[in-house]
Amino acid sequence: MIPITTPLTKRLNITTPIICAPMATASTPELAAEVSAAGGFGSIGAGFYSTQALREKIQKIREKLNITRGQPVPITVGFIGWALDITESSDDPRLLAILDEVPVSVWFAIGLDLDKYIDQVRMHNKRTGRKTFIFVMVHSVEDVRRAAQKDVDAVVVEGIEAGGHGGANAPPLFVLLQAVLDEIRANGGPLVLAAGGISTGAQIASLLTMGADGVVLGTRFLFTPESKYSEAQKKVLLQADLGATVRTLAYDEVGRTNRWPPNFNGRAISNEVMADYKAGISLDERIKRFEESSRNGDDSRLVIWAGVGVGLTSEISGAADVLRDLHRDTIAHLRRATGLLTD
Repeated sequence: MIPITTPLTKRLNITTPIICAPMATASTPELAAEVSAAGGFGSIGAGFYSTQALREKIQKIREKLNITRGQPVPITVGFIGWALDITESSDDPRLLAILDEVPVSVWFAIGLDLDKYIDQVRMHNKRTGRKTFIFVMVHSVEDVRRAAQKDVDAVVVEGIEAGGHGGANAPPLFVLLQAVLDEIRANGGPLVLAAGGISTGAQIASLLTMGADGVVLGTRFLFTPESKYSEAQKKVLLQADLGATVRTLAYDEVGRTNRWPPNFNGRAISNEVMADYKAGISLDERIKRFEESSRNGDDSRLVIWAGVGVGLTSEISGAADVLRDLHRDTIAHLRRATGLLTD
């Protein structure tokens, strides 16, 4: 595979600047391992998994990649800030224990005070002599400035198009990315990755030519046998069109997971959960309907986090094949772009 070389690929020692997003409800060790083995950078989402469960996931990745214990595992582990606020003061704190498993990277998103966790990583690095690569997700130029002050390695610039949870008021990716690049060119700062609604090599090529050091794709990797989504969820994904998603807290409300900070919500496939919400049905009744649907195997109220690019994919393919196809498509479009220049 012909490499695409950026500052990110050099830092992470990968062949292509494509990262699979950490998704607590969809990431699996198999997905992470396949992406990393194919030349990208895999991930797992920590969610509220216990320390032991996360250790087991990382061990499975080690086994699949033939990595001995104590050696760096080429993945990022994604932590949600407000979830860490709960778990790190519990009887099962996770961050330092997972750092001892030697992931190459950790990823922080959506928290009112991520600085304290960045500091913990730095202190752990100092004690162990390691250099854990730190990603921080951002949704505004102000977020980038705060991350730059902490000297993080990379910011993940997530536009409003992204699936799952993110900034409710984030600008579209192309606008936000340009603003972030302008800020960093003027004042210096971390590497910049683009995320939100990306499903094709053409999109990746355009973002790289804008100046992004890499890209993060989540929804595209849901269309794989390795993703944790059920067959019923994948069937809905395959039927989705470009207008299939909506940003809302309605799914968190019925799932009893509505603990997100102000100005954050999630993008999911719109279905009967959203119809109930729009109809003004009481929360108690919406929860009742949701739980009855779950018990009865009714797919009309499935929670399916996905970004706006969901309608651009129409088949299930292995994660390694998806990664390689995206890489080849990106190269083809980068070459096409250079062909627009004439002497």
